[in-house]
Amino acid sequence: MSESLRIALAQRNFLVGDVHGNAARVIECARHARDELRADLVLFPELTLSGYPPEDLLFHSGFRRQIEAGLARVCAEVSDVDLMLGFPEYTKAAIYNSAAYVRAGQIAAIHRKAELPNYRVFDEKRYFQPGSQPSITDCGGVRMGLLVCEDIWAPQAAQLSRADGAQMLLVINASPFEIHKQREREQVARARARDVGLPLVYVNLVGGQDELVFDGNSFAMDAQGEVVMRAPAFEEGTYLIEFACEAGGALTPRPAAVVPELSDEASVYGALVLGVRDYVRKHGFPGVVLGLSGGVDSALTLAIAVDALGGKCVQAVMMPSRYTSRMSLDDSKEQAQGLGVQYSVLSIETMFEATLATLKDEFAGRPVDAAEENMQSRCRMLLLMGLSNKTGRMLLTTGNKSEMAVGYATLYGDMAGGFAPIKDCSKLLVYRLANYRNSLGRVIPQRVIERPPSAELRDDQKDSDSLPPYEILDPILEAFIEEDLSVDEIQARGFDRATVGRVLDLVKRNEYKRRQAPPGVRVSRRAFGRDWRYPITSGYRR
Repeated sequence: MSESLRIALAQRNFLVGDVHGNAARVIECARHARDELRADLVLFPELTLSGYPPEDLLFHSGFRRQIEAGLARVCAEVSDVDLMLGFPEYTKAAIYNSAAYVRAGQIAAIHRKAELPNYRVFDEKRYFQPGSQPSITDCGGVRMGLLVCEDIWAPQAAQLSRADGAQMLLVINASPFEIHKQREREQVARARARDVGLPLVYVNLVGGQDELVFDGNSFAMDAQGEVVMRAPAFEEGTYLIEFACEAGGALTPRPAAVVPELSDEASVYGALVLGVRDYVRKHGFPGVVLGLSGGVDSALTLAIAVDALGGKCVQAVMMPSRYTSRMSLDDSKEQAQGLGVQYSVLSIETMFEATLATLKDEFAGRPVDAAEENMQSRCRMLLLMGLSNKTGRMLLTTGNKSEMAVGYATLYGDMAGGFAPIKDCSKLLVYRLANYRNSLGRVIPQRVIERPPSAELRDDQKDSDSLPPYEILDPILEAFIEEDLSVDEIQARGFDRATVGRVLDLVKRNEYKRRQAPPGVRVSRRAFGRDWRYPITSGYRR
């Protein structure tokens, strides 16, 4: 046995479907870890070669050929350092979510993921068959138990590895971000380490993939479950942990950096920035355009976009109407100039008047209502999509989760766009994030945060004219959306029953809108998107 074992955690950003590019990234990173970090072993995330989640790409025969060629290329081009990387393993009868352990250009061991998650955003039983056997290999005379992500969330895989002689657990992961997720991961890993009395090394994917953001936060624990190394959140890098190999087979970690956990606001903001950056860049857009209204939602979205892409890649457009206040005009200009973005003011008044004139006879005898309000939003959409088409910049929408939940948004109006950064952020969270971002450097005018929220689609309009106060609305929405609680259960928390019933009815009634909304970054336990599958047409009553 060697005197020490140096393990590099390759917390890297891989692109779904880019098998050739992912293989090249593995080779480059492995060589760096070997030559610069003097690593004995490099761990890569779950499904490294395919990217995660590959979804129905897995069913394409051409994709299978690329995966097999990519793995063969890694084996052929990396020597003098061991690798563990994830890949979809194809057999005649099944596909497995597997980890390959590569030594001296050969596959020394393969572990097939045993615990396949099929909840929330995970749909692995659609694609993969589970493995059933422990997988053990050695590095420098140390016996390693190989695990893939969910394997560590149940005790059996770790126990089987220990029973088969493992001295350490290696866990490769593609675990997406949500609030408090890192705390949960480490609690589970601590329980496994203590249960089997073995140290473990946990590497996690980083980067944005559609609605999901993978936050990294890779770590290592000793046999008592204490964190002895933690990598930064939302940052690519290759991070080293060294273990001293003691007489009798014990492995003792040597001092390494333990990066502190981020606050809730910092972690959510980091996820939003990374999610926007990767969605825009991985799709090849030169930048983004968005409507800036003078409200807190668009102000926060603009700050996120600039932090993700830089001011030169962002265009903000103020589109005033007869109802737009001077405060909104002034505050929008101040923020746009402070962030150094391209800023345009394009009035919708002429378009709005022309639309009203065209529909005058059709609307005759009917009172002014939401139809006229929605026209303004759709006029703005025409301008923004025109700019998006002409410049190639993607349109960001600025709606929050509270609005999406109850339908307080205009279909084919302010809901139109390519990506919705704050789609999974409640209104109260939006305020917290705005204050957090200003704590790093003031970029959002303070009165934008302090003023009563308004869509400014009619005189003296306030959100509170149509909705309960957000201090009441948001907890009701969280209880229903994230906890699946009934009216009775939510009422028992101290809320007025009629208000609860009204809010839940709004959520159910507006499913048709959400199905047509753009994707956005998932940050909560349950977001509208891949882990929300309510029927549009339903006879269910609360």
